[in-house]
Amino acid sequence: MKTQYYTATSLDGFIATEDDSLDWLFSLGDINDSSYPEFIAQVGALAMGAHTYEWMLRHADKVIEEVGSAWPYEQPTWIFTRRKLPLIEGADLRFVSGDVAAIHSQMRAAAGGKNIWIVGGGDLAGQFYDAGLLDELILQVGSVTLGQGKPLFPRRILNPVLRLTSVQQKQNEMVELRYDIRHPGSQNGD
Repeated sequence: MKTQYYTATSLDGFIATEDDSLDWLFSLGDINDSSYPEFIAQVGALAMGAHTYEWMLRHADKVIEEVGSAWPYEQPTWIFTRRKLPLIEGADLRFVSGDVAAIHSQMRAAAGGKNIWIVGGGDLAGQFYDAGLLDELILQVGSVTLGQGKPLFPRRILNPVLRLTSVQQKQNEMVELRYDIRHPGSQNGD
């Protein structure tokens, strides 16, 4: 069981534009031609920030067009927010706030031995990293630059804690990078 941050990023390290647009990503290929179908089959619980959830709400028509319902996930999802947000009917949503470490054990129990996916955004993934709970980064790097926007992972990591484990070309416009995260005192890859 791993806690994973699986996301797409531009070459210059942004996951969305300043106004939360992902239009740059949709032009780069079909999600079914990526590692996503295999990845999501191994996920038992999701964590999502409020901005990502609100993007899902704003783009419900596109989600319905793609998957046939307003919520594309069967897994229980924890939405980290301090605000009251609308529910999506039929979705297994749990609205929470506060320290991610306090919620992580609930997520592990609900995941039933499968992985936990930090859907986004970058700061939420960073909070799991700060708490020593993030195990892997899986980055779909697109062949675009945005110049500015929402950062991929707004943390400074200078020590050799990221270990590149895989590089794969995924279509002509994407490459997938996988990194294990070495936690202090761990034996994973040391």
